[in-house]
Amino acid sequence: MSVALVIDDHPIVLEGCRRVLLDAGFDEVVEAAAPLAGFKLFRRVRPDLVIVDLSIRGSGLAGLSLIRRLRLADQRTPILVFSMHGDPVIARRALKAGATGFVVKDSGPKTLLEAIEKVRRNQPYIAHDMAIQVALLGSRSRAEQADLTTRELQTLSLLGEGRSYTQIAGSLGVSYKTVANTCSNLKDKLNAGSLQDLVRVAVMHHV
Repeated sequence: MSVALVIDDHPIVLEGCRRVLLDAGFDEVVEAAAPLAGFKLFRRVRPDLVIVDLSIRGSGLAGLSLIRRLRLADQRTPILVFSMHGDPVIARRALKAGATGFVVKDSGPKTLLEAIEKVRRNQPYIAHDMAIQVALLGSRSRAEQADLTTRELQTLSLLGEGRSYTQIAGSLGVSYKTVANTCSNLKDKLNAGSLQDLVRVAVMHHV
């Protein structure tokens, strides 16, 4: 039984998310209208996906602190930010806090469904235009300063597209083991503590 948790204080948003999540195949959708209530529900229900707003009940960007807290409790559960903020600076902060994906609320149901389906597979999601803006903030410097090889740059780019190790191996014409070794080297060079962190860096660098 698959369960999704939505943390948002707008009834219309909650209803819209519920419909899209049920269309995406989730069996149950649980809701919370405040960060603390959402965290307690997360601990109790252990959902398969979390959708969270960043500004809840006029709390500024309290959703960022909530994402960090969720990540301390669980490193694996996909977290999708569904926010009214279209600022790439905020998107970048959300990804750095631990979000798996970022969608703005003026996106259509089709875009939200696409993001849900991608992050539930633990693949990062950020709209292409937003990814470009995030990249232009200077987030590319981390890779540029790491003195990456051509193969490492190719691998990082494909990770940013959400490709699996097997798909990357096929695209580059190398073995799965070679891809795994390359990603291990990338984690060392980019100070990425996990594959999820590496993928997040790849998304932020990918244009």
